[in-house]
Amino acid sequence: METYEECIVFLLAKAYQKAHGNLKKRLHRYGLTPIQNLTLEALRQEDGLSAGDIGKRLVLDNATLSGVLDRLADRDWIEKRTDLNDKRLVRAYLTEKAKSLKDELWEERDQANEEILHSLSIEEKVLLKRLLRDVQA
Repeated sequence: METYEECIVFLLAKAYQKAHGNLKKRLHRYGLTPIQNLTLEALRQEDGLSAGDIGKRLVLDNATLSGVLDRLADRDWIEKRTDLNDKRLVRAYLTEKAKSLKDELWEERDQANEEILHSLSIEEKVLLKRLLRDVQA
């Protein structure tokens, strides 16, 4: 039987804590959490997504996402608008504030990634990403 130090669940949890903590610290000065930043990144890929579409892309439940969108709207990162064709749908759009800080936020994320992966070779980084995707599937 392996020790907890060798347990994959433990190792993944500790890696997540380190990576998440690093990114959280970097985003603090913007008043954003990692999940809020991830939501903004989804909207940078396709502005005007519905809450349901964002939830599917980020694998978030409606209750969690609703709170995230409310806080982003309250802090002027996004604007929520009712869909013109389907009044039941609410769509999220980036504000000028979010658009103007896009490059800074990407840089923070990239630096957080680099810090966590700095000791790995390019091949190891590619392999790690592949393995993490495979574990999710």
